[in-house]
Amino acid sequence: MTCRLSTRLMNICVASLCRARRLGMAELVVIDGIRMGCIPDVVTYNTLVSAYCRLVGVDEAYLVVHRMREMGLKPDVVTYNSLITGAARWRRLSCSLDLFEEMHQAGLQPDSWTYNNLLHCLFKSGYPDLAFRVLTAMESANLAPSSTTYNILINGLCKSGNAGSALALFRYLQRVGSPRGLVTYNTLIDGLCKCGRVGEARTLFRELAGSGFIPNAVTYTTMMKSYFRSGRFEEGLSMLDEIRREGSRFDAFAYCTVISALIKMGKMEEASDFLEEMHGQCGTLDTVCYNTHINLCFKQGKVDDALDLLNKVDEIDDYTVSILVDGLCKNNRLPDAYHLLKYMATMGSQSNLVPYNCFIQALCKQGKVESVDFAMTLFNKLEIKDSFTYTSLLRGLSKMGRFLEAFTVMVSALRQGVCLPRSVRRVVLAGLRSLRYKVHARKLRSEIVKAKFRLPD
Repeated sequence: MTCRLSTRLMNICVASLCRARRLGMAELVVIDGIRMGCIPDVVTYNTLVSAYCRLVGVDEAYLVVHRMREMGLKPDVVTYNSLITGAARWRRLSCSLDLFEEMHQAGLQPDSWTYNNLLHCLFKSGYPDLAFRVLTAMESANLAPSSTTYNILINGLCKSGNAGSALALFRYLQRVGSPRGLVTYNTLIDGLCKCGRVGEARTLFRELAGSGFIPNAVTYTTMMKSYFRSGRFEEGLSMLDEIRREGSRFDAFAYCTVISALIKMGKMEEASDFLEEMHGQCGTLDTVCYNTHINLCFKQGKVDDALDLLNKVDEIDDYTVSILVDGLCKNNRLPDAYHLLKYMATMGSQSNLVPYNCFIQALCKQGKVESVDFAMTLFNKLEIKDSFTYTSLLRGLSKMGRFLEAFTVMVSALRQGVCLPRSVRRVVLAGLRSLRYKVHARKLRSEIVKAKFRLPD
């Protein structure tokens, strides 16, 4: 009795430490428990497996399974479900399938949770057809798909660009009376909106009222965001009035959606009012909320206020850095923007190209020789470049009449398959011809044609 109680207390302690992301301490508790004669059970190791899958990786989690076997304990369905979930999280499809096969060989019967996680992994890895084969296997195992299963299918179809198939599946579920919930509606509405099928999303939104479900903040926010994304700001804001009439409570994401739209509309005063309301209603704010606030401060020219907000942000993400660099550049604080880029480079954060694009564009817009030279130097140091990077530099070089350099940059872009705006191509070609670089102009024209038809060099 005493040992069982001790193991139970140890499991509670291990679970608490894992939730707090303190895996090292959790491991020490298990080691100390064994020394004191308190033997860990399957629950102990399953807790560790789940934590390692979530925080470290599947391989590390599988090492815990080895230790589990050494203690004479057999992994159960929960163990394998955690491993398959972890493999899905890290997009390791082959690992998920191997674990599924291993589970069968161990004589364990997969449950709905197992199949759902495998479906999620297949969609996430870009194999929707294989996902439906797994669904067939699930039904053959006499496991009825749940509302969670159908939500995974609908979400996966939407994210793989098959919103029409997702809608067809939803209509089929309606006809046969299969379980659906508000999450299903929200998932499909979001998928339709992201595919540009706002009309169908709106129809589904209207149907929701007669289905016995009440739209929540996620439903309304999804619809508003789709209107804002397509430039239909007034329709999006009219939905805001509808939310208030229904008495639905705004969450932080909804506030950020509205504030961002108002900023794009140039309605800074209204955006500030909503920001103040968000601070009063939502309590603890996350990084997204602070990003929205920082962006508004920059738009209002309150640079110091924007920088002061950084002290309140728990974790700066790539979007925060992009907002900061863009805001500093647009408020003519290029030296500060460059210092921030240098700092981020020392932290190993060069994979986010957006802030570099903002900075190069700002340099080129200055129309100064030294600024364009500096932009060129920074451009050459970048390992990754996209269409925006090339376009900004080409416009800067063209503005300064440096068409031979623009020629070299453009040829490099075209040969790498980078898509450049027609206006930029025309400006560089016209510049070369005006300066009588006819050979270069002909060669560039040839490169443009080859890029268009994807001919090899």
